[in-house]
Amino acid sequence: MAMSREEIFEEVKEVLVDALGLDDDEVTESATLMGDLGAESIDFLDIVFRLEKSFGIKIPREELFPADSLLSNPDFVSNGKLTEKGLEEFKAKMPHSDITAFQEDPDVNKLANLFTVASIVNFVDIKLNNAA
Repeated sequence: MAMSREEIFEEVKEVLVDALGLDDDEVTESATLMGDLGAESIDFLDIVFRLEKSFGIKIPREELFPADSLLSNPDFVSNGKLTEKGLEEFKAKMPHSDITAFQEDPDVNKLANLFTVASIVNFVDIKLNNAA
């Protein structure tokens, strides 16, 4: 059974409320997981587990949040910024995130801002549509 984007958002919102102890109104599509919702890196494991359970999908390690593998590769990072090669790799690994503004100043300290509720909704939407 296909789910609409709104249905996916509501389910993602419920996952985030439960995982992070939030109120419903705190979870908007534009909210960043770390900055706005207070998630820490350890919470990402719980969020992935809950998403897998809620949607009946498998999320391989670093498929939803691939920053660690990018940051540890010197071909992808130079002087605290993603290189052109790093940006291309990031786009390939995160087609569910809008990196338009990030590309103007690809400071690795700003990567966390790309992990938004909308990026999770997009990711799940892609996973469900590809599975169907």
